[in-house]
Amino acid sequence: MQTALFRCGHPHRPRWPRCGAMLVLALFLGQIRLAGEESPGDAPRWYRGNLHTHSLWSDGDDFPEMICDWYARNGYQFLALSDHNILSTGSKWVNEATLIKRGAEGAIERCRQRFGPDWIETREVDGKLEVRLKTLREFRGLVERPGQFILLQGEEVTDSFENLPIHINATHIDDLIRPRGGKSVREVMSNNLRAIAEHGATLGRPVLGHLNHPNFGYAVTAEDMAAVVEERFFEIYNGHPSVNQLGDSRHASMDRVWDIANTLRIAGANLPPLYGLATDDSHNYFAERGAITGRGWIMVRAPQLTGTRLIEAIHAGDFYASSGVELEELTVDESAGRLSIKIRPREGATFVTEFIGTRRGVNLASQPLVDDAGKELAVTRQYSREIGQVLARVEGLEASYGLSGDELYVRALITSSQPPDRPVYEGQKRQAWTQPTGWKKWLAASANQRSGKSLEPR
Repeated sequence: MQTALFRCGHPHRPRWPRCGAMLVLALFLGQIRLAGEESPGDAPRWYRGNLHTHSLWSDGDDFPEMICDWYARNGYQFLALSDHNILSTGSKWVNEATLIKRGAEGAIERCRQRFGPDWIETREVDGKLEVRLKTLREFRGLVERPGQFILLQGEEVTDSFENLPIHINATHIDDLIRPRGGKSVREVMSNNLRAIAEHGATLGRPVLGHLNHPNFGYAVTAEDMAAVVEERFFEIYNGHPSVNQLGDSRHASMDRVWDIANTLRIAGANLPPLYGLATDDSHNYFAERGAITGRGWIMVRAPQLTGTRLIEAIHAGDFYASSGVELEELTVDESAGRLSIKIRPREGATFVTEFIGTRRGVNLASQPLVDDAGKELAVTRQYSREIGQVLARVEGLEASYGLSGDELYVRALITSSQPPDRPVYEGQKRQAWTQPTGWKKWLAASANQRSGKSLEPR
């Protein structure tokens, strides 16, 4: 019996094929490095980063170099600028009036003070001042420090279906990925995720595609997320105040969506579960409100601070999402069937860890939600409370859960008694989300059944 170990990282290092179909298959399998498989290189460590950020290249309100500088000076080791359907390449000029309209009055002078009087390039067109935006190639050298802080090229592939926003981030890419469209929400998701995977296959290196803010505009349901084979990653937490993190009386919260989608994928479709990321989705850098920085991030355990190693570790599931809780240890022992965590203490804070999962044999039947006229709503349906139930609750800095063998998956949600520094909603607490574990044996059992073998999951 092999053991998947995450205590000190040990991310899987797959070979990244150039064949698009093989790449999609590798991502689908969600391979994880096994204990005992040693590899050369540095000892894995935790790296903090944000993969969803906007600048003046699209609808952000600050220069990209200033944004990158903020993250580099505030405890992050990696960042992806992910502007809408554009990369930080080529020539783009921004009118000073645009800065003022976005609430960024003084942005030019602030940037000059940070990077010198000659850094900003301006011109006058029809009596109006314009500023040239620096490209990633130009400002990268200002902020990157080997082993300390790096930038990953990203894009928010911004698509839609019948006015429903379908946004998918592409990270560690080289070229612009244009929205592919589709005849349904699911087809739009599938088409764009395939395009991202194919781009990675062309590059011969790992790239990451993840679904952004499913509850934004309530565009994507749990059933949509369960059905799209190409999807493996989504935002369990997004720091933008308009993404409906908690849902409402007719819409499921993001945690509820995650559990429903993962249960349907494992029990209903024999698909691996989704992994959850946390991001800022920052747009605003001149105020303490709006979509501001420092609200959501991921902690990735990798042997080196490079784009390839980080994305490999994310694909391996060796990361967790956070809105303020940090872990000192995270161990997934698949052989013993145990998930263990150790929380980094914070003065004055207490912590509760909930181990959440769904057991085998759960009833997958569901009921639609309807409006006041009795018409069925196109939202996540209602399911048994046995989906995503709290299997155990532990107070304190250390928590461990031993799988009994009938869980389809188990994940941990850690909640602090303290609010985050920059809360999004009233009553918010600092949290962290680990990735689901314990699911591989059920997919293996299904594969055995399809091949005619009678092996039971171990």
